[in-house]
Formats: sequence, C-alpha cells, structure tokens
Amino acid sequence: GSAKVLVAAGAPALGTTSAGVAFALGLPDGERLSRDAMLAAVRAITGAVTVPVSADLEAGYAEEPAGVAETVRLALDAGAVGVNLEDGRADGSPTPVQEHAARVRAAVDAVRASDIPAFVNARTDTVWLCVADEAETIARLRAYAEAGADGLFVPGATDPGLLARLVAVTPLPLNVLAGPALPPVDELARLGVARVSSGSGPARLAFSAAHAAARELLGSPGTYGDGGGLSYAEVNRIMGG
Repeated sequence: GSAKVLVAAGAPALGTTSAGVAFALGLPDGERLSRDAMLAAVRAITGAVTVPVSADLEAGYAEEPAGVAETVRLALDAGAVGVNLEDGRADGSPTPVQEHAARVRAAVDAVRASDIPAFVNARTDTVWLCVADEAETIARLRAYAEAGADGLFVPGATDPGLLARLVAVTPLPLNVLAGPALPPVDELARLGVARVSSGSGPARLAFSAAHAAARELLGSPGTYGDGGGLSYAEVNRIMGG
C-alpha cells in the first residue's frame, strides 16, 4: 500500500526499507526479520507497482558470501532490480571490511550471472554508528568499489564538507539518508550526491499518525480527528490504480 502511495506522489523508483517492513510485521529492525518475510514483501511490492524497486537486504541474511549470493538471486526472482547490503551489525559493530567486501563481490557475481542489469548498493554504517573515523569510512568505500559495487551508501553523513570529500574519493554514485540535518536536495546535487534514501522515515510517520489517532480516540473527551490526511476515497483510488 505505501508503495502505491509513493508512486501516486510521483516517485519514479522505490527502495524498500528493512525497518519499515519489520515494523509493519510487528518486529524490530536489525535482521530480526526472516529472509522469507523480506522476500515476500519485495514480491508484493514489485507486484503492486510498475516502477523499478530496489530491495534492502540488510547484511544479506547469511554469514557466508554464498548465502548472500543466494539472497540476491532470490530478490531478483522476486522482481527487484537493485539490492542494498550494509556492513553494520545488529549489535552496533561494523562487519570487518574484507568480510563485507566479499559479500558485495558475491552479490555482484550473482547479478552478473543473471539476465537482470541490477544495481548493487554497498552501504557502510561507520558514520551512522559513530564507530570509525573518516579515513576508515573512505577505506571501506574504496574496498566496496573494488569489489564491484555500483553505488555507495553512507547513512549519517550530513556535513557538506564530508559529503564533498566522500564524493571526491570514488567515481561511483554516492547515496545518503534523508534526515533533518541533511542539506536540501539541490545543495546535495551541487555537492555531487546522486541518491537520497528516505529510510524508515515514511514508515515512522505512518506509525506516528496511527499512534496519535489512537491517543485522540482513547483520550478524554475522545474525538475522531484524522489529521487532515488522505481521504478514504483518495486512498481507495490509489490502491485500485
């Protein structure tokens, strides 16, 4: 449903969010979601829209590169034309750089073995988790680029100077995560940033709206405001499109 709403708003492509899918199923983020559940969500989304869909595969749902390659193959079979692999672990530590580079390489090989020109986005969480300095972040980006990634994702990077330096160290497209501290899109474009992901933001807004509506209904005197959102007829029309 959210995929249809985003396309109706004008989105030319979509990326799934592991957090959003997990939250929708009543689970926390951080590979608490099973691979099968994530793939089912990807298949449902690609079946609901005609725009390209990239699948957030967290760390690949496997310990070994061969298992990551299988996850990528299954995501492509589910209709994805892009995949995202992150090096952050659920415990807040980063995966060793060469270990994640091997996973990225396995993902690239799986894509090349298919008939789908899918995009492999390699994500480093060093800035997001505050676990390494800029030099380590750059070293990871270079390692993932050498492993064959098509794009690089650095969530948490918001400082214009840092963004410009990250753009300068690789010819690959740089992806950042939307948030209050991030410069406007036009400034990001001037800095050379190629892609902005909304992450769990839309999902958290939706859950916040549901939470606020429930508090309004269950409180005293108990009212029924809808927050000025989409009407029943508008949502019904979008879902039927």
